[in-house]
Amino acid sequence: MEIADLRIALFSGNYNYVRDGANQALNRLVGYLLSQGATVRVYSPVIANPAFEATGDLVGVRALPIPTRGEYRMPLSLSGKARRNLVAFAPNVVHVSSPDPVAHQAVTWARHRRLPVLASVHTRFETYLRYYNMAWAEPAMEAMLRRFYRRCDALVAPSESMAQVLREQRMNYDVSIWSRGVDRDIFHPGARSLEWRRANGIGDEEPTIGFLGRLVMEKGLDVFSDSIDELRRRGVYPKVLVIGEGPARDWFEARLPGAKFVGFQQGADLGRAVASMDILFNPSVTETFGNVTLEAMACGIPVVAAAATGSESLVEDHVSGRLIRPGAVHQFAEALRNYVANPELRTRHGAAGETRAQDFSWDKINQAVADTYLRLVRQKLARA
Repeated sequence: MEIADLRIALFSGNYNYVRDGANQALNRLVGYLLSQGATVRVYSPVIANPAFEATGDLVGVRALPIPTRGEYRMPLSLSGKARRNLVAFAPNVVHVSSPDPVAHQAVTWARHRRLPVLASVHTRFETYLRYYNMAWAEPAMEAMLRRFYRRCDALVAPSESMAQVLREQRMNYDVSIWSRGVDRDIFHPGARSLEWRRANGIGDEEPTIGFLGRLVMEKGLDVFSDSIDELRRRGVYPKVLVIGEGPARDWFEARLPGAKFVGFQQGADLGRAVASMDILFNPSVTETFGNVTLEAMACGIPVVAAAATGSESLVEDHVSGRLIRPGAVHQFAEALRNYVANPELRTRHGAAGETRAQDFSWDKINQAVADTYLRLVRQKLARA
């Protein structure tokens, strides 16, 4: 069997209606598979004005807005029309990318037909409970996730650190890596613009700490702002640059007086904004990979990040950045202070990060997923 023989039904809780790192990776994967001759159909909630155009064929599923997070939709069920579409499509492999009700139905549908199921893990959903004062429920959430992922034939995780977490949680015994790539035409040191910095009130020699990502509390906005406060208590006053949009923007702006918020950026504008910071600060513990970390590294920017899944597999401590215990505000502040005070250290660690980023080619990474599909199909055929 070759890639051109694959017929993949992909189920996503958010394929294109809100832009995030996970669905960017899924769209890139579908684009690569189509370019190699595979046939792909995507099943996901749809809205009238999505964040971007979907790659490939997209079929809508029933969904409702998630309470308190209305920009996101919870896929509820496969309608009769969607089921008939799925039957007519006749996939030979099913890919689920979030543990929602429709994905559960898709796994059941595939198992009844003895089709292989691959699950990709994009988010540590159990850690989200910490941001809603429900950390006590994490064991129950892990048990629910374990039941879902064990019904799949294999998992792919975006980093070795996340794969190890999945193994330790006994989610599945077949876990391989589907990493993430970086577009070097967009993210590179040459994208840095002193003119852009000046236009945004940042002087040529002013050390600038950047945040990049969706503005939601799960990204560690509280730890970020507390660490900046600690820096200021120590008499260090760097510029703060925030790239991104989200429902917590008003809260974040109130916590970071004087910070420059440039909103959502994309393409070359995003590359310019990232390359124009001096340090990326990523305190989040919810990522499974850390696209923003890799993008900053590709721009030659040192990274101060939480020692958590994702960043642990990208940042080499004291070589390309610093890895700090999650939530350790005083340690984060000290790591940031060292970079603010030492431009030579920023340059050296940034160069090391750029070298590391050269290992992440999108085609090579997406081929690994295609190889996993082919392996699972062959295994099912051999058992049959």
